[in-house]
Amino acid sequence: MAGQAARLLVRFGRRYAAAVRLATLVPICAIALFRAPPEHLAATVSVAGAAAAWTCCYVWWLSSGRGALPVALDVVVLLGLSASVFWTDAIEDRNTGWLRLLITFACVTCQWHTSPMVGGAAAVAAGGGAAGVLAAAGAAEVDASLLSGQLWAVPAAGLSRAAWVLVRHAADRADRITAEAARVRGESMVAAAVRAEEREFANSLHDTAATTLLMVGTGQVRSDADWLAPQARRDLDRLRSDSGRTARHTDLVDLLCADLDATQLAVEFDAPARLVLPFDSARAIADAAREALTNVRRHAGTARATVRLSGNARALRLDIADRGKGFSLADVPETRRGLRESVRGRMDRVGGTATITSAPGEGTLVRLEWRAGDE
Repeated sequence: MAGQAARLLVRFGRRYAAAVRLATLVPICAIALFRAPPEHLAATVSVAGAAAAWTCCYVWWLSSGRGALPVALDVVVLLGLSASVFWTDAIEDRNTGWLRLLITFACVTCQWHTSPMVGGAAAVAAGGGAAGVLAAAGAAEVDASLLSGQLWAVPAAGLSRAAWVLVRHAADRADRITAEAARVRGESMVAAAVRAEEREFANSLHDTAATTLLMVGTGQVRSDADWLAPQARRDLDRLRSDSGRTARHTDLVDLLCADLDATQLAVEFDAPARLVLPFDSARAIADAAREALTNVRRHAGTARATVRLSGNARALRLDIADRGKGFSLADVPETRRGLRESVRGRMDRVGGTATITSAPGEGTLVRLEWRAGDE
């Protein structure tokens, strides 16, 4: 199947062939009339008029993009115009140059919108046939150059075909390069989507089951704690919902409230009654907030936190603050994915920002900001 460049080339070939045939029509007819002696002027005007009328019809056909019959008809008309030398005495007047130009341009431009077989046959039939007509009319006896000049239409058509083949090969190569680039781009997008999905699943695993198990394993939480089993079930439900989510929009306030219940912290929550966002943005903001609260529970040395949500569906700010022991951002190892991926990474991927402000003994403020249209 032809690519975009090849299809455009076919269209341009017809247009350029029509343009050349039309552009050369006036000077060719002018040559016919200027070289015709007075006694043969009327006959020459008639023949030139017929050539002009047919050329206009042929140009219309090229522009309309119809079937192949006019190519054969074009050859018949050109041979008929060549036969007019018997009527106009053009050989005796040496006024065959305009016919030679008319047929040569027809043979050359025919190569731009036909197959090699059709174009070659048309050139041989028109150029060779016209030469045969001139020979039958005695051109060789009057002036051999009248006959040899007409024969140049065939090699001219061959050169035109060769040039067109090179251009067509270039168009095909451009299509192949474009198709390969599209394939690579598609594979890259698929790979990026897979990596993003894997990264988000890893973040969810880190924020839910892995965190719960780590707290049990390090002794931060007793294995027989009343809230542990329900928390494990919530973690499992969360992983399942992340793998099959289909929602387009959701209420960020509902997501935050659901996560607050799982933090095991005393949270002062201040937010609008509803704030509906695109699902991916809402889920990312809620997950980043959840991870910030999990860090409060694990590292801040306090069981209290404040969560304040302000803004609307176009722009919002979410602050998660605590009055715990704080920390130095410079001391956080690069291998820790909590702040790097689960907070900053999530916000980056939905076009938002995460700013962490903390210092030893001064508590911590995590500020999440998001604007619609930044994804």
